[in-house]
Amino acid sequence: MSPTAQPAASLFIDGCPVEGEGATLPVLYPYTGEEIASLREASDDQVAHACRVAAAAQPAWAALAPVERGRVLTRAAAIIRERNKELSRLETLDTGKPIQETLVADWESGAQALEFFGGLAASITGQMIPLGQDWAYTRREPLGVCAGIGAWNYPSQIACWKAAPALAMGNAMVFKPSEETPLGALKLAEILLEAGLPAGLYNVVQGRGQVGAALTTDPNVAKVSLTGSVPTGRRVYTAAAEGMRHVTMELGGKSPLIIFDDANLEHAVSAAVLANFYSSGQICSNGTRVFLQDGIREAFLDRLAERVRNVRMGDPLDPETQHGPIVSPVQAGKIRAAIAAGEAEGARLLCGGPGEGAFVPPTVFIDASDEMTIARDEIFGPVMTTLVFHDEEEVIRRANATGFGLAAGVFTQDLSRAHRVVGRLEAGTCWINSYNLTPVEMPFGGVKLSGLGRENSAAAIEHYSQLKSVYVGMGGVDAPY
Repeated sequence: MSPTAQPAASLFIDGCPVEGEGATLPVLYPYTGEEIASLREASDDQVAHACRVAAAAQPAWAALAPVERGRVLTRAAAIIRERNKELSRLETLDTGKPIQETLVADWESGAQALEFFGGLAASITGQMIPLGQDWAYTRREPLGVCAGIGAWNYPSQIACWKAAPALAMGNAMVFKPSEETPLGALKLAEILLEAGLPAGLYNVVQGRGQVGAALTTDPNVAKVSLTGSVPTGRRVYTAAAEGMRHVTMELGGKSPLIIFDDANLEHAVSAAVLANFYSSGQICSNGTRVFLQDGIREAFLDRLAERVRNVRMGDPLDPETQHGPIVSPVQAGKIRAAIAAGEAEGARLLCGGPGEGAFVPPTVFIDASDEMTIARDEIFGPVMTTLVFHDEEEVIRRANATGFGLAAGVFTQDLSRAHRVVGRLEAGTCWINSYNLTPVEMPFGGVKLSGLGRENSAAAIEHYSQLKSVYVGMGGVDAPY
């Protein structure tokens, strides 16, 4: 029987499912290409209405005691955990990711964000500043309506990562998920409402780029948070600047994973697998440039090839499947073009290749150089490029020779060297002897073309709030005339 995942309606506005008035938006199961749902995009009028509704609902929400806002978020986290199995199945249908991944990594990480910011809400305070007889204080206040624009690789996690700090701080949100994976955000809207969130505070609009553009430029929107590509980020940043809106962006990367000769081989190989092949390589922070010091290169490549040789690809709903399909034929075509470019420029395949149909197997290039396309451009698929280096100074210089700066990793048993190297790497998020772990307690984000601002941790509150300074005069006022 064909899987289905048809929601009650395409949009969620003012606490109710609402059907879109725009173009049809088919939702395809990446494994088979079958249509599992048919949605409709939001019209411009519906986007504007969602923003007006959010603006109307936001002041009362902001006026609540922060602990009350926090309780709603923690209840939502509990509901997600109770329904994790069914939500994970929906995530697999939406994205094609193996069920063994979605059960532990997608909605669960969203629940962690809601739980964390729910607990943090009551602790957000201002500052008292003594000034002699006079004094001043600061208030941390919400921005108003926040627009969220999601990516297709972690749709439900991203929806939660943006909603949790926004709502904890007293904002409202209008969220546009990727048109490729639009289903999870609708479930989150239902769950938040069930948890006690008043209507109008979390709205979902569907659509392609024009819907995102309408949302970004709506006069009621005070802040835009985007997860996406660098080209999309440039367009959104430009549009948001017209209205002097606050902006945070988590964009692409071509991150280095540096493995020194003294690294624990098995752990380094495990990290490289996670940094390139988890979620079929469709992760923005992936360490796709793996720098291997001369002395460990051969042993590393031999063990890597051995471990990926028997990876199990297949039905994502099968709990034994380890490697799922690419999200869409268009994305698979881009990955295959990158693999072809790598071979044409002289790199050799250690394992993998273009694959067929919806699947691209774990692919590793050797004999590559920094100038090759596969070492410069983000591929967003299961393609690892290995590069050889001789010493610390060289690898730092080469690792930083990119316009991106999202993430980086270092493997060595010399912790002095590890801290020294990450201190010089131009990346917003670094790992030492691990990779791609993003606990909600830790800020996540990039530098250079990889974005600005931070998601998660208390640092995210700074991007969903603004400071008001208040000077308190305790005596008379003198004037020169």
